[in-house]
Amino acid sequence: MGLTKAKLEIEKEIGISVIDVLFNPSEYQLTDSANYSEKKVPGLDGPIIQYISGEATELSLNLFLDTYVPKKSPSLFSFGRSGGSSTDVSDITKRIADATSIDGSLHRPPKVTFKWGSLNFKGVVTKFSHTYTMFTESGMPVRAKVSLTFKSLMSPKDKRRESPFESPDRTKYRTIRQGIGLWDIAGMEYGDPDLWKVIARENGILNPLDVRPGQVVKLPAL
Repeated sequence: MGLTKAKLEIEKEIGISVIDVLFNPSEYQLTDSANYSEKKVPGLDGPIIQYISGEATELSLNLFLDTYVPKKSPSLFSFGRSGGSSTDVSDITKRIADATSIDGSLHRPPKVTFKWGSLNFKGVVTKFSHTYTMFTESGMPVRAKVSLTFKSLMSPKDKRRESPFESPDRTKYRTIRQGIGLWDIAGMEYGDPDLWKVIARENGILNPLDVRPGQVVKLPAL
């Protein structure tokens, strides 16, 4: 089996532009992150950490571009002419830079797919930088290093990173578990730990620290 080349597919308004990578990257990095908020609750030593949502996956990688062709040494029959045919590497970097430009009537950057082996990453380019590292005698760039950062696109059909909150518009009952307080239940059920006061008031609880494991509390509809 031959060497599989990585490729970039840029979906433009007029079609898909395919850029074959000259040299496969030596590595790439996938990053996932999440958003949290802190809620301060009286009587606790520290804040309650509440999960808000997940962030889209980011892909970061570097590409090495080289269009330099060494000149051949003059031979007896070449009459002093050389066989070099280097091309301007910026022609490639400009095509990659198009991935960050607003695409016509779509009013957004184009979708980009990076394919290499088992990786098939679909997203948009959020960061693009390029450094030229080699030039011909005339100043034409023939080598460049390109750094790219992509952010994945999540369609409504994609699996959500977090389980959705249960509907708060109907009355429910929950059993207190070890290490779980009213603010935890309020965060899970209503999406806001501060609503522990609603639960406490509904169940006649004067001190939220007095609840015990196994106790059943009523969660009123909001």
